[in-house]
Amino acid sequence: MKLIQLPTQAFEQRLKQELEENPALEGGKEESDSIDDEFEDRYDENDESDSEIIATDDINIDDYLSDDEIPDYRTKANNYSADDEEKNVPYAAGTSFNQYLLNQLNTVYLNDEEWSIAEFLVGSVDESGYIRRPIADITDDLAFTQNIYTEEKTIEKVLKLVQKLDPPGVAARSLEECLIIQLKRKEATPNIELAITILEKSFEQFTKKHYKKLIQKYNISEEQLRNAISEIEKLNPKPGGSYSGNNRMVEHVVPDFSIRIVDGELELTLNGRNAPELHVSREYNNMLKGYKDAKKKSKSQKDTVLFIKQKLDAAKWFIDAIRQRQQTLFITMNSIMHYQSEYFLTGDERNLRPMILKDIADEIQMDVSTVSRVANSKYVDTPYGTKLIKEFFSESMKNDQGEDVSTKEIKKILETVIGEESKKKPLTDDKLAAILKEKGYPIARRTVAKYREQLDIPVARLRKQI
Repeated sequence: MKLIQLPTQAFEQRLKQELEENPALEGGKEESDSIDDEFEDRYDENDESDSEIIATDDINIDDYLSDDEIPDYRTKANNYSADDEEKNVPYAAGTSFNQYLLNQLNTVYLNDEEWSIAEFLVGSVDESGYIRRPIADITDDLAFTQNIYTEEKTIEKVLKLVQKLDPPGVAARSLEECLIIQLKRKEATPNIELAITILEKSFEQFTKKHYKKLIQKYNISEEQLRNAISEIEKLNPKPGGSYSGNNRMVEHVVPDFSIRIVDGELELTLNGRNAPELHVSREYNNMLKGYKDAKKKSKSQKDTVLFIKQKLDAAKWFIDAIRQRQQTLFITMNSIMHYQSEYFLTGDERNLRPMILKDIADEIQMDVSTVSRVANSKYVDTPYGTKLIKEFFSESMKNDQGEDVSTKEIKKILETVIGEESKKKPLTDDKLAAILKEKGYPIARRTVAKYREQLDIPVARLRKQI
């Protein structure tokens, strides 16, 4: 169950760990016969005899060895060929955000103290690209943790250098400062200068969209304000947002599945990186053969065989677990694909059927928790983009005709209505609820508000434009 919930990249790390820790497990194609499926011992594990010579039949090696069978340890998925290009889905290795910034610092001339301060500041940048701690606190931390005793004005000076790094706006201490830094790196124009003035002197009025007050305060036209706001809207409020974290690798989504439309039919494939070729070590197999052929067997040899057996058992278990993981992933996603076939054929989210975990669990006769593990952390590459599988699940509601409709469908319609509203006079939640009711979806205002928030759409006042 733990293997099932791992997405492709995490699974590869787990596989690498197992290969490093268990010498009896090997990757790649096996060159010749392996050992039999059955790993059973015929000895007493609690035997503490001090005898150096033990009976030949204490451990039945024949239960481990077989030259007659090649076990089905090949864990290839049954839905792609050996030379399928999906087996080698490329992905980009990244560098940490922290290291990315430090690499840029190498091009800036700094003395030893300034470099130490800059390095500390870079280490204080959070995953959004901000430094959210007061300079006074950073001064204390440098003294206590780095034995660097300096003044706040020195840190401010180094901070200005760090704020010149890419991406623009990095190391800002607030959203206001982040946006201003980005604007000041652009070519100066009347629109840019007005935007900087508004952010520096009227940031609160800007965030609250008090446009009339801004027009009066700066004696500007509606068109001038609109152009200045347009420049601000082009900026990135989270300069570190393209990175997964301050000290983690840049994460690129690797789809666990791929769905394609071939001759009008849906075709599902499992990413080949989820289907490694594994086998039990032939060297360990030979060790057991050597023990079997030995005329005399000492206690130390028996201890060695016990160790080998444990590793062989673990290798067999891991191979079987991977095979079960593949089967579970494919069966579950195949069921989801067919349940939502109308969506996958059209790409229209309004065609998503109401679907809960139990619907799929009942269809594939597995536990709901198993379906949840597959859905929560896996991605599927579709003709309409890479999607998180759990996004295809939704509750159902009744429309005015008593039919079950997906909450996804209602959210899509809500999003469309808001997209078509007049931005000079955005629709309130009450008006949105009335419009949805007219369209056949009688839902309460508080439900509209909940769906709007889930869509990351702000309230009407904050959607207002001039």
